[in-house]
Amino acid sequence: MPKNKNNQAIWGKRIKNKSSSLFQKIGNSIRIDKKLYKEDIAASIVHVEMLFKQKIISFKIKNKIIYGLSKIEKEITSKRFVFNEKFEDIHMNIEKRLFQIIGEDAGYVHTGRSRNDQVVTDFKIWIKLATTEIVKSLNKIIKSTIKLSEKNIYTIMPGFTHLKNAQAISFAHYLMAYVEMFNRDKRRFINNFDNLDENPLGVAALSGTSFNIDRNYTTKKLGFKKPTNNSIDTVSDRDYVLDFLFCVSVCSMHISRIAEDLIIWNSDGFKLINLSDKIVTGSSIMPQKKNPDLLEYLRGKTGNSYGNLFSMLTILKGLPLSYFKDLQDDKDLVFRSNKTLIDCLKIFDEILKNLTPNKKRMLELANSGYITATDLADYLVKNHSMSFRKAYEKTAYIVNYAEKKRKNLNQLTIQELRKVEPSLTIDVLQVFDLKNSVNSKKSFGGTSFANIKKMIIKYKKQYND
Repeated sequence: MPKNKNNQAIWGKRIKNKSSSLFQKIGNSIRIDKKLYKEDIAASIVHVEMLFKQKIISFKIKNKIIYGLSKIEKEITSKRFVFNEKFEDIHMNIEKRLFQIIGEDAGYVHTGRSRNDQVVTDFKIWIKLATTEIVKSLNKIIKSTIKLSEKNIYTIMPGFTHLKNAQAISFAHYLMAYVEMFNRDKRRFINNFDNLDENPLGVAALSGTSFNIDRNYTTKKLGFKKPTNNSIDTVSDRDYVLDFLFCVSVCSMHISRIAEDLIIWNSDGFKLINLSDKIVTGSSIMPQKKNPDLLEYLRGKTGNSYGNLFSMLTILKGLPLSYFKDLQDDKDLVFRSNKTLIDCLKIFDEILKNLTPNKKRMLELANSGYITATDLADYLVKNHSMSFRKAYEKTAYIVNYAEKKRKNLNQLTIQELRKVEPSLTIDVLQVFDLKNSVNSKKSFGGTSFANIKKMIIKYKKQYND
């Protein structure tokens, strides 16, 4: 076997001229993909174990390679490994160091594989691990949200549409809406985990290999569900990257939506929640200010996640099969989105533990804006044999009357109500009670206290098991 000098690129025998310094600078990815060193070494060890099992390499060579790879992992972990941009990526950096440690037998490590299937294998393993971490963080968020909900079942606030008072709800019901969202986020990540759980190793550059490899063996050893079916698709597929970035984007959007609500509710115009000093900042010029900067951070970072998703979609949209250098950007986009989401989930969990509802203000705001008007319309339908449209019309008259008199609905007398509908009896006044209004929404998924308790119990059981 000809010598592979460690000061040359692996393709030095074919490419005679040295790459320009500019090309070396933009062509290497080691600053980004060195994060994959554990996955790369683990996959390489399994690969050479398979090569030995299939009698493609000897027992001695297998052991030498595994020894060298294990030593390299220790060097990287202890920060003694020197990464060289000349060798382009983590795969070549490790292979070059392997030559230095064990000599020419290192040349067998790449038998029956290509960097094309190698990088996809490493990346899929990394995304599976990242997904597991995100799911754990989502579990924490959901538990914290349930805990805050449990404390606020009977906290009544206005539910908004168009940021206008709409109907009375429980603050716990509002919070549990986000439990549903984060639970869907969790399922999305798990679904992507299941979809990408196919082993790429062994498809080589794009057409497979002539060596008698055992892809089922490497699949089992690397913890994949099954091997991929088509070698061309395997090296060019980045659907799992898009799916991951999409999951991150949707989850980020959910965080941004609740952050926006809390920013508005914390404003002096609403004053519906209070934020602990632990999660606010001050002003450089206005001594009185307490700003919700962390919530604004969460809202702002969503744009970065969207950008990474659209970048990957744009890279792929006109890319022929199979592998192209364009795909190299996938890792940077995923790594950045993943870190941002993990940070945001940690921040949001901290916020949940450091906010309190202003219950008095919530109730005060709920008592304005004729928020029980729909309850009155429903009452007329159920008790006075009216169609809903007729009841709606009658209720509109009553709201107009109250507005003209500058009264809330619960301040109207039975005599005033009878001016619009003479058949009304004294029990109609009960529909204007906010607690009754909330508790009347007993349809499945509604805001009644009994419904909320059932949902909290359901999710507590699910997330405490």
